[in-house]
Amino acid sequence: MNPEATSLNGGSLINPIERPGVTQELSENVILTTVDDLYNWARLSSLWPLLFGTACCFIEFAALIGSRFDFDRFGLVPRSAPRQADLLITAGTITMKMAPALVRLYEQMPEPKYVIAMGACTITGGMFSVDSPTAVRGVDKLIPVDIYLPGCPPRPEAIIDAIIKLRKKISNESIQERGQLLQTHRYYSTTHNMQPYKIIHDGTYLQSDSRNAPPRELAEALGLEVPAVLEAQKENVDRG
Repeated sequence: MNPEATSLNGGSLINPIERPGVTQELSENVILTTVDDLYNWARLSSLWPLLFGTACCFIEFAALIGSRFDFDRFGLVPRSAPRQADLLITAGTITMKMAPALVRLYEQMPEPKYVIAMGACTITGGMFSVDSPTAVRGVDKLIPVDIYLPGCPPRPEAIIDAIIKLRKKISNESIQERGQLLQTHRYYSTTHNMQPYKIIHDGTYLQSDSRNAPPRELAEALGLEVPAVLEAQKENVDRG
């Protein structure tokens, strides 16, 4: 402050050079934000994953729940009901027999919902993609996937990194643009061409005489009576 200017104005300044008190009070009590930011912050801070696992990847996911990694600090609360969860981590191999149950669980989850494909078996079929006729070659053929987490199996630290990436994706979403950003590339595996066949093992073979009786060679060596079924087999077998 200039003392000469103070004396000219009668000892006080018309516009004193100081921080306005009103602005200081507002900055301490008012937070300015948008509806999108507030809505996204609430969602990314309270992701509730579904307790779902089909193979060895779920062991790593279960370790993440423990006290060593403590994923509760991210606001993740594991839920056992799909209607109370908004995050599905497909931890493990998905087979064609399990595919309808997986799709049913996903459809029961409320919107908005997210999916993390965990492990090589979930993403591409993994080690089963060549020889297994029942493994689904990619869970994105059944449900839309937001984050792909490779590994066999991924470490709990990798799951935390995937959750952080998912939180960043949620923070950039907009309520008005949500309908335009929905994934529409979901498709289902083609129907197999297998034909039903008559039942071969019906359980009655366990009570057959040839199964309950000892082998013919052992019965002859012990001096036991050889059943008639084994005697008939003796006549038909050619030892060469």
